[in-house]
Amino acid sequence: MAGFVDECNLHAKGGDGGAGCVSFRREAHVARGGPDGGDGGTGGSVWLVADRNVSSLLAFKDFPFRRGSDGTHGQGKKKHGKNGEDLMVKVPEGTMVRDFDGAILADLVGAGDRWLAAAGGRGGRGNTRFLSNKRRAPAFAEQAEIGEERWLRLELKLMADVALVGFPNAGKSTLISRVSAAKPKVASYPFTTLSPHLGVVRTDDEFEMVIADVPGLIEGAATGKGLGHQFLRHVERARVLLMLLDLAEVEGRTPEAQEEILVNELTEYDADLLNRPRLVIGTKSDVATLAWSGPTVSSVTGQGIDTLIGRLRQLVEQTRKGDDQPAQYVVHQPVPEGIQVVRRDNGSFEVLGRQALRAVALSDLTDIDAMNHAQERLDQLRVPRALARAGAAEGDVVIIGTFQFEYEPDR
Repeated sequence: MAGFVDECNLHAKGGDGGAGCVSFRREAHVARGGPDGGDGGTGGSVWLVADRNVSSLLAFKDFPFRRGSDGTHGQGKKKHGKNGEDLMVKVPEGTMVRDFDGAILADLVGAGDRWLAAAGGRGGRGNTRFLSNKRRAPAFAEQAEIGEERWLRLELKLMADVALVGFPNAGKSTLISRVSAAKPKVASYPFTTLSPHLGVVRTDDEFEMVIADVPGLIEGAATGKGLGHQFLRHVERARVLLMLLDLAEVEGRTPEAQEEILVNELTEYDADLLNRPRLVIGTKSDVATLAWSGPTVSSVTGQGIDTLIGRLRQLVEQTRKGDDQPAQYVVHQPVPEGIQVVRRDNGSFEVLGRQALRAVALSDLTDIDAMNHAQERLDQLRVPRALARAGAAEGDVVIIGTFQFEYEPDR
């Protein structure tokens, strides 16, 4: 799996909406034609979609930017702008989405799971939308809304039936190359494997299971030593753990000591891992120098391989029976932001929130009808009350987006 990437940043930007149009009917024999400005189109959103045909996050390594297309502006004769197209960004199954503070936003476990990474901006309403009994000829429309934009952190946790756990050079890569079509790099020195590999084991009766060759652990991996956290993450979702003990250990570490250290590292990282079905075997039986009473295999001679596959199959089938319900993915929906008032260092007050920004995003706020409409919307959102609670006094500067005015309390 050359170029495997399991962590990356993503910059998602929803497309901008189109502006509403200010237009009036201009036809022969039609005096004082009414408003006919169309709405702007909504910008395209950016969605993350889990796809089983994507194996890593390599596509984001050098180009982390993904953007939805913009909506087009409205036109006269009530012609609405075209909506921007949504962008479906494919990610591997098992991708976890975090913000830069580390909070989990989504966990896309199975194929087809999707999550809204950046919403497209809403299109502005044309002046036709503001026609009322009191306002017969509205000469204003809404401006386009800017698409949502943010940086995200993507982390991949491999989805496998079996995860190989062992010290560096314990024979994991050789084993997976023996039982599957995977071709990881194999050599006689530690840390040959620096990234996970997946292999598919197929039996004669068409049974299949996926085995993950996780890079070797070292003592202290659970506390982040070496690349421990990055490696252990890929063990979390495996149905079965296959623990490999090196029977040709050159440093004199006994199989029992190896097992104890590996179990401790798994426990410190996530105690629930010990509740997974676990099989412990000794490797390199053809060149073994250490005694071990448990089952052994040799990936070179093939000794014990068929028996191992049979035992793994039994464990995998048992755990799959427990998966009666389809895997559910976790999505943490953001709480609607509402309206927030912040006092700046210079004494002015800033009103935050997309609803407040939309209330003043009009094409001509010098128009008395437009100003009255903006005031009505801000009153409905209870912005004056929020300003009073924040301590705003008469004459203080209030800023909403690019619009600013002097605060006047209700009389």
